[in-house]
Amino acid sequence: MTKPEEATVVLTTCPDLETAESIAKLLVIERSAACVNIVEKIHSTYRWEDGIESAQETLLIIKTTKQRYGEVETTIQREHPYEVPEIIAIDIKQGAPSYLDWINHSTIKE
Repeated sequence: MTKPEEATVVLTTCPDLETAESIAKLLVIERSAACVNIVEKIHSTYRWEDGIESAQETLLIIKTTKQRYGEVETTIQREHPYEVPEIIAIDIKQGAPSYLDWINHSTIKE
């Protein structure tokens, strides 16, 4: 049985749906992630180069394991057009055992 602390959620924002879909598909094909949710049309306000910026972005919610986090980060850094992409991991404290097992099983490289 997979322990909750072995699973993690990674968040990143993309400038458009095409970039988000490309990164999501790569992560799942490579088994770096079990699932990636794509949330379109979020509005972000942020500080960048001494100014306040606003942009419409697409959010990726990436379900993976701590063991695969490095691969997720590497793929995002390689494929992302931003100079400094958001890459944030959030530890999973609790979750349905069957779902956590599915995340683990789906990220095992054969």
